Order: sequence, then C-alpha cells, then structure tokens
Amino acid sequence: MNNRDCLLTNDVETMSIWFNSLRDETGWKVYREGMPLLLDVYAKYEIRSTFYFTAYMARLIPEVVKMILKDGHEVASHGKSHRKENGFDVMPFDRQKAHLEESKKLLEDISGQEVISFRAPALRANGDTVRALIETGFKIDSSVASQRFDFFLSFGGFNKLKWFFTPRLPYYTSPGSLYKKGDGPLVEVPLSALLLPYGSTTMRIFPWLSACQRRGVHFESSVINGKPVVFDIHPNEFIDESDEPRTIQNRSRNKMSYLMQDWLRAKLKTKNLGHRACGLYEREVSFFKEKDYNFTTVKEYCARKGFLQ
Repeated sequence: MNNRDCLLTNDVETMSIWFNSLRDETGWKVYREGMPLLLDVYAKYEIRSTFYFTAYMARLIPEVVKMILKDGHEVASHGKSHRKENGFDVMPFDRQKAHLEESKKLLEDISGQEVISFRAPALRANGDTVRALIETGFKIDSSVASQRFDFFLSFGGFNKLKWFFTPRLPYYTSPGSLYKKGDGPLVEVPLSALLLPYGSTTMRIFPWLSACQRRGVHFESSVINGKPVVFDIHPNEFIDESDEPRTIQNRSRNKMSYLMQDWLRAKLKTKNLGHRACGLYEREVSFFKEKDYNFTTVKEYCARKGFLQ
C-alpha cells in the first residue's frame, strides 16, 4: 500500500442550490436522483467514502442513510440541520451538545454503526465545539479548511479567517479550539484548499482551476508532506432544479451580505449542476485513481495513522 490517501467526503442535506434554501422536495430528489449517481461513481471505482448527514435529512428519509451501508461507506454527522441559527459558531455549548447528541443517536439507530466523525454545517464552529464533540463521543472533526479564504461569500466568514493559521496535516486539537494543535483526544482532518477550496463548488464553477488544484494537492501529498487529499462534494449538486422558477431569498438584513452571500453566491453556485457535475467529479476521482491513491473513509484513515486510541 502506498502512502498517498484520498478521502472523498459527502455532505447530505436538504439544501437546494437552485433555490438557495432548505426544501424537503430537494431532499427527496437527492435521495432518488443525486445519491444513486454519486454511489454509482464510487461503485465504479471501488471507493469507500464518508457521508456526513444532517439529522433533519436522516429523519426525513432514513433510507438515504441505509443506502450507503452495503458498500462500506462511513456514516457521519453533519449536525442537526443547515439552518443559519443552528450554526455551531452561534450556538452556546449546551445547545451544541444537544444537537450533537440528537444527531449521533439518530444516525446510530438508523445505521447500526458507531458514529464518531463530524463536520459542522457550513464549516461553522466556535470555542465550545471541541468540548461539545468530546463530551458527546465524537473522535474526529473535519470542519477546518487550512489556508482557505472564502471572500465573505459564506456565513461565518470572519471567524473562518482562522483557517489561515491552522496546520495543514491532520492533528489533535487543543481543548478550546479546532484551529490549534493540542493534546486533546479530538482529531482534526482538514479539508483540502489552496486559498480557494479544492472541492465540488470550485470544480463546478471553475473546472480549469480545479484541474490546477488537483495537481497542486497531488504534488503536496506526493512530494512535500504526505497530506491526505480531502475533497468535499454534495449529492444535491447531482440534481438539477432549474426547470422551476425561483426568487433568490434574502437571508440577511445587511444589503452587502445579501449581495455577496445570497445573490452572487446563488448565481455562481448554480453552474454545472446535475449530470454535468457527475462528469466533472468523475474526472477528479479518476485522476487520483490513476495515481494509485488509497481511497478510504475518514475513520479508517485515522485508525491506520494511529490517531484513534
């Protein structure tokens, strides 16, 4: 086995990219259309990956969790929901803990698997998140994107400036911060980024840039430091709702926030949805397959590297 690892991760939620809002109808389309396309790609290349489910999505459609089990994918938590007020950067400790307990129990009841991996919705976290994760039995987090800059296009953008100073390689976190190394039991597995995120949104909006990034992260993993490639995609990108008329919702009272976080973001993020996204993703996957990377779940990677005691 070589020492290069590619961790393909998936955030499963009811967010509609076309409507820029949460919709049960989108959740059902993800289950019926997006997830089968995504799972077909993994089956074709014999890949196991990690799926981060919101509790809302799992409760709405328990079968969306069950459908990944036969292929050996990991079930992980994406919090309770993607609602703005449920961001882990704005919730106090007790509320974070309650959300984590609810999500963990629900996913474990549905899947029959122990759930130890977490990713915060919209990658939003605060100083209480480490303690909340540890006290609810989580051992792995993947909510940090080292040296990524969001240009204030996402909620919690100011807090995410801390990403500039986070380690690039997986690390144990400090007791009070996901962004710092420490001697605590929680492992951070950072998402791949080269200023812009190396993930599905960049892949769809700027395919040429994603092609440059994939070579960059491959060089880093192969030559510089052995960092695992951690790619994030969403099965809602494999559906197309553009046949439905839409009005872009204003989720903020601030006009500049609306322009950057709602209007511009919605315009950009609707590029190359549906089968086009599937084709672009398969191009990314095949690159690392040809380079003989190990494709594994986040939990299996951490166990093999000795992070899980």
